[in-house]
Amino acid sequence: MAEAEAAKLPIIDLCSSDSISTANSIRQACVDYGFFYLVNHGVEEELLARVFEESRKFFSLPLAAKMNLLRKENRGYAPFYAENLDPSSRSKGDSKESFHIGPLEKSCLNQWPSQELLPSWRPTMESYYCKVLCYLRSAGKRLISLIALALNLDKDYFEKIGALDKPESFLRVLHYPAETFVISGELGNSEEEIFGASAHSDYGMITLLVTDGVPGLQAYVYSTPVCREKFNEPRTWENVIHRNGAFIVNIGDMMERWTNCLFRSTLHRVMPTGQERYSLAFFLEPNVECIVQCLESCCSESSPPRFAPIRSGDYLKERFRLTYGS
Repeated sequence: MAEAEAAKLPIIDLCSSDSISTANSIRQACVDYGFFYLVNHGVEEELLARVFEESRKFFSLPLAAKMNLLRKENRGYAPFYAENLDPSSRSKGDSKESFHIGPLEKSCLNQWPSQELLPSWRPTMESYYCKVLCYLRSAGKRLISLIALALNLDKDYFEKIGALDKPESFLRVLHYPAETFVISGELGNSEEEIFGASAHSDYGMITLLVTDGVPGLQAYVYSTPVCREKFNEPRTWENVIHRNGAFIVNIGDMMERWTNCLFRSTLHRVMPTGQERYSLAFFLEPNVECIVQCLESCCSESSPPRFAPIRSGDYLKERFRLTYGS
């Protein structure tokens, strides 16, 4: 198999004073790639370093200690092979473990390691969660406003429809081991496929990802901008390289639905590289009551709405059910 090339993704600078030009660049990136780099986002390198250090501390705990925080209500610990993001693959599950943190306003649902074990875990993760959410929404650096402008909408459109009123955002702290193994009944089964994360598109609005610099992330290259071409075979993959100080931003299925497939939710995966890898994925999801329906700027007589309106919460609940089961 030929080695994957590096994806040439656009770079969006949040410090640009020209919001119209920036919005146009975002539109082009979301139409052509579904992925882009975001720089000058305001999240300090020092905070990121602390989050990665706490991540390493948690995932190095004994399995029994981590299993005490087993995932409930989409919060807490998910062990290796707990999910398979691509049910069509010949894989028993993805070779990663993760920890899920939901909206901080619903603090009774979140799970946290004990202060005795990891005294800095909760305050560090809460600081990061709040910081990212702040820089998505706060005046002057509001990525969501730029996305609205990119869709030829009023910059406050998503606020006006209540999407950002108590958004249902999640932080996933991810760990991929240096070595992988097959968990099928037959050791060494050559037909078993092993992925850090199998091919998938994210479910929600947008995702902001940052990694520790270890490679592995790949995105599917589309030959033409046709909705759902992501399901065609064969697929060509390109490496999404790490850029110091940048978030990797990608469009989710909900935003693809909202935009009538104008913005694409690109398939991506994580391949084992023989190196231990950590990453942080922040999923911005709308308020659970927000109605996701085709935007007026994304449909016409020749391009009618492809999807029926649906509550954001109902849509995400069904996607999680298909991934994790009931």
